[in-house]
Amino acid sequence: MQDAQVIVLATPVFFLLIAIEMLVGWHRRRVTYAWSDTLNSIGLGMMSQVIGVFTKLFMLGIYQWVYAHAALFPLSAGSPWVWLGALLAYDFLYYWLHRAGHTVGLFWAAHVVHHQSEEYNLSTALRQTGSGWIAGWLFYLPLALVGVPPLVFAVVALVDLLYQFWVHTRQIDRLGWFDRWFCAPSNHRVHHAVDDIYLDRNYGGILVVWDRMFGSFQPELDDHPCHYGTRSPLRSWNPVWANLEVYAGLWHDCRHAANWGDKLRVWFKPPGWRPVDVAARFPKDAFVPGAIPRYAPALTPARRSAATAAFVAAVAVTSVVLWNAHRLAPLQLAGASACVLAMLWLVGWITERGEGAPATVPAA
Repeated sequence: MQDAQVIVLATPVFFLLIAIEMLVGWHRRRVTYAWSDTLNSIGLGMMSQVIGVFTKLFMLGIYQWVYAHAALFPLSAGSPWVWLGALLAYDFLYYWLHRAGHTVGLFWAAHVVHHQSEEYNLSTALRQTGSGWIAGWLFYLPLALVGVPPLVFAVVALVDLLYQFWVHTRQIDRLGWFDRWFCAPSNHRVHHAVDDIYLDRNYGGILVVWDRMFGSFQPELDDHPCHYGTRSPLRSWNPVWANLEVYAGLWHDCRHAANWGDKLRVWFKPPGWRPVDVAARFPKDAFVPGAIPRYAPALTPARRSAATAAFVAAVAVTSVVLWNAHRLAPLQLAGASACVLAMLWLVGWITERGEGAPATVPAA
């Protein structure tokens, strides 16, 4: 079975768990969902999967080539120890890719999509990038060199991704000993926070042990609630711009930097780093957690219904595309994928044009 088909089969489970989390939040009077934000987050996940139909061939193709031509010790997919070792090794390499996603501008440009939501709930887990394929594959080539079969690599990558769904919630508190070893909701809330004490911590996918080993662990504090989002808020429901905003900012600074070294450093320095001359010409306001109102254009009932209808249609078409991607001719696949992207753009366009209420609400 194709991994895209696995995602289609898992989608009803995702939606069921999101609905349960909503109900729990309403019951506890701890509501963590906003309608437009939820549609945007899930829509970005669908966009990521549709783009992945094309880019996974590129990434797995490179992996397959390295495995076929350079594997030192081709391992057997029939051994459970190979599967377990591959999962641990993948999670270890994911830690370093994830860390690079917060410490290197080029990688942050891809990863930022996952952090743009100013809410934190299970729909946030589905909010994935469409450009991670550009350079992220480099981190997993050691598995091919060691001899992990492509099938094993693809499956453990999917397992690692699916595990991380449940940790995106504010409805599950600390879990005692589990929090010491594994990525859990409390640990991952810290990872998504923009507060100084929490910034760039807890990168582990399944295991948080890597963070303890390499000095990036930070527990959640009772007296310091988390603020979510990014330090340069997206302030848009446009899914295309969500994927391009940081790339555009890096290109802007690269183009305007006078020093050729700075033009290169822009892409590899930590996020937020800017050449002195560019920062002077194009200053940005200092970031203060919680000071910027949350982006939430109010929707009339008509716009809410229209956005929801377009979203449901996008879900249906996406499911058909992902389920049949390996059977469709290239032009058919490209056309159907373009249709999905257009519908998701339409959802964003509708929800950005709220009426009859202030464009923002106070930040929590």
